[in-house]
Amino acid sequence: MSNTSPVYARIDSALKEDAEGILAQLGISPSSMIQMLYSQIVMQRGIPFDVKLSTAKPVAAGSLTREELDAELWKGIRSLEAGRARSADEVDAMFERKYGG
Repeated sequence: MSNTSPVYARIDSALKEDAEGILAQLGISPSSMIQMLYSQIVMQRGIPFDVKLSTAKPVAAGSLTREELDAELWKGIRSLEAGRARSADEVDAMFERKYGG
């Protein structure tokens, strides 16, 4: 067996449980996943996924006050009246480009 070293990390208990449940469904142990992550870091000479702050974030309607929601709805109405309508597919593509999937 190759020389191994322990890796210790403290993470949120619920996050750990959720992630390990998914890994179990995939047939991957947490140790194997960490080994894969470290291998990808070495192979790619960096973190194998984008780590960045989003410049903008979609706003959940439930987090708006009544006045803010009304203002956003009126923006939409004015856009429709001005002929600036988009299909659901166009909106999905726009969000995919802007925020990723």
